[in-house]
Amino acid sequence: MPVRLNITIDEDVYERLKNELPPKGISRFISDAVRARLRPGREELDRAYRAAAREGWRKAEADDWRAIDTEDWPA
Repeated sequence: MPVRLNITIDEDVYERLKNELPPKGISRFISDAVRARLRPGREELDRAYRAAAREGWRKAEADDWRAIDTEDWPA
């Protein structure tokens, strides 16, 4: 659900936003930019891990490296 927010930005940045984006695109652009800079949330990470677990090549790759993970380092 969108939330109205009052922010302050430099005038030159605002002018560039007005010139480079469609009239109703500034809010979406700012929201996407902020979202891209934030760390992913728990739900997003969980979705990504579940999707990765379904990819068969990842299991094969992990199996290839399993022997190396259990080897001892030379003394």
